[in-house]
Amino acid sequence: MDYKAVPSVCPYCGCGCGLYLEVMDGHLVGTLPSPTHPIGRGSLCIKGWSAHEFVEREARLARPLWKRGANLEPTDWDTALYFVAERLKAIRDRYGPRSIAFLSSAKCTNEENYVFMKFARSVVGTNNIDHCARLCHAPTVAGLAYAFGSGAMTNSVPELDEASCILVIGSNTTENHPMIASRIINARERGAYIIVVDPRRIHLANYADLYIQPRLGTDVALVNGMMNVIIQEGWHDREFIRSRTENFEALRARVAEYTPERVREITGVEPGLLRIAARTYALSPNSSIVYAMGITEHVTGTDNVLTLANLAMLCGQVGKRGSGINPLRGQNNVQGACDMGGLPDVYTGYQRVDDPAARAKFEEAWGALLPEEPGLTVVEMIDAAAEGEIRAMYIMGENPMLSDPDINHVREALANLDLLVVQDIFLNETAELATVVFPACSFAEKDGTFTATDRRVQRVHRAIDPVGHSRADWEIVCDLARIMGAGGFAYRGAEEIFEEITRLTPSYAGMSYRRLEENGYLQWPCPTEEHPGTEFLHREGFARGKGLFTPVTWKPPLEVADEEYPLYLTTGRVHFHYHTGTMTRRSPTLNREMSFGAVDLNPRDAERLGVEDHELVSVSSRRGEVKIRTRVTEMVPPGVVFIPFNFRESAANALTNPARDPVSKIPEFKVCAVKLEKVTTRR
Repeated sequence: MDYKAVPSVCPYCGCGCGLYLEVMDGHLVGTLPSPTHPIGRGSLCIKGWSAHEFVEREARLARPLWKRGANLEPTDWDTALYFVAERLKAIRDRYGPRSIAFLSSAKCTNEENYVFMKFARSVVGTNNIDHCARLCHAPTVAGLAYAFGSGAMTNSVPELDEASCILVIGSNTTENHPMIASRIINARERGAYIIVVDPRRIHLANYADLYIQPRLGTDVALVNGMMNVIIQEGWHDREFIRSRTENFEALRARVAEYTPERVREITGVEPGLLRIAARTYALSPNSSIVYAMGITEHVTGTDNVLTLANLAMLCGQVGKRGSGINPLRGQNNVQGACDMGGLPDVYTGYQRVDDPAARAKFEEAWGALLPEEPGLTVVEMIDAAAEGEIRAMYIMGENPMLSDPDINHVREALANLDLLVVQDIFLNETAELATVVFPACSFAEKDGTFTATDRRVQRVHRAIDPVGHSRADWEIVCDLARIMGAGGFAYRGAEEIFEEITRLTPSYAGMSYRRLEENGYLQWPCPTEEHPGTEFLHREGFARGKGLFTPVTWKPPLEVADEEYPLYLTTGRVHFHYHTGTMTRRSPTLNREMSFGAVDLNPRDAERLGVEDHELVSVSSRRGEVKIRTRVTEMVPPGVVFIPFNFRESAANALTNPARDPVSKIPEFKVCAVKLEKVTTRR
């Protein structure tokens, strides 16, 4: 027996917990938590403990597939690669580079995301590259960059231990980021005051000192109301505002409109609760804001983020330990995929493609002329494919057939393409529609780095050989680039790619595999080899100079409940599953705990509709319909239903509204109008 324990990082949420993959005779047999890791501290959630289970499942893609007639059939690597190379060149030459689009992946390593965006820009010649951050935290990048000059989590996860007040808003933390939730619960046990704000009575509300239940889509009004009270009572940090910020008077004038009484009309929150929240947050020595997609996945997502930035600056609760604004990233490397330029308007380190100096820098490094105009976002790509403007898509480690809004429209758009290339580890719902499918390696079969939600860059180590004939994502892309005649893709390994990243990316410039091994991790910005990394941002000043207050006006959701569609639908994840279920639903442990989705329905609505618990119902919107079992629960308020988007059999995104935030282009996953009806079965 040949046993080894290989250090790695959990492939699920953005916590970035350290773990060991147990290997026996070349096969994965278990997962162990890292006892010294700063996030897990010797613990893992149930997904982390099960991280090895999906890797060697029989359903893994082991050979390339290509479409022959109506079916996908096995082929060899050379046939698949040369076919894709020729089709990409033909489409580019006939329709132009902007007719091709790329979806990068928050599940792939930094090195793979870098190579993928380099291929799109330098070989194909397009900035049409995006990934799932568009569907979760694009408003964070846009909003925090506008207010502070940097669009990332300001503080570190371990600093929650030092917070005296934690405001959790729009984050179902115990289900989506369990190891961070444990920090919040532990902080309360040590005396921190916990405020939970969520339209659903989530599990964390049971541990809160104050639970506030606003109506869906009213976050701006609520936070503006808190600021109204803080200014009226003189609880704001005048010195911080004077020395570190600008545009305060405009903010003061705007929030004056949001009296507690007006906020009650909009949100349903009583003025007394609003005042308690305002006083506690403003006057606590170290107040930390924790949020997730309940804030961002709205047509006002950027406004929501800007409002939280306003609140933090108003009270001087940023730029110090145990405070700040802390967006919790949904996937293991969504922060890294953004850092690596998997976005239509930036290269690595958020260097803009329309900045002539940045573009010249990358042109010199890559030896290619690069496009100047920012590309399309993921939802814009789908619309353009439906209209025939996008002719080919190359999707790496993404599953828009479950993750994107209005998936019936997505299916029609993908079917309209001349070429659809999907690179993944399983034949997911999107891969089933592909022209060619490339079999990729999982996290356990390759080397690289992931960047966690708090900017923590960590090493991933290869534990086993690739399953079947699968290849690492970066190897596939490099092979394709060489076939298309491109230079600059002859890397000897992931470390050589990382070295190129550090040469071009100031925030990663001081990092190396050696330093990551020695330290366990480094947090960006890390500009030099002597720099220890940065625990929290904006200590001496904001990246943009002075923090910018941005007055924001509350706007209602674009789709409201009416007589035909009288209920509001909100969507999200569940504790046992991750994203579109490609990995977790192939994990026996996790699938045993939850094998199907359900619609959460308040008991009052259930009684009114004559629906019982666990009954099969139809939920429909203006875009689609799903059949799903009910779960009657007080967790959702009357008038609201909740459906997780992890399950293809009851795909919540058949219902959701593709309307977009005008700044970040994120769709409104969190609010749309639906109706729920009993399903009549024929005898």
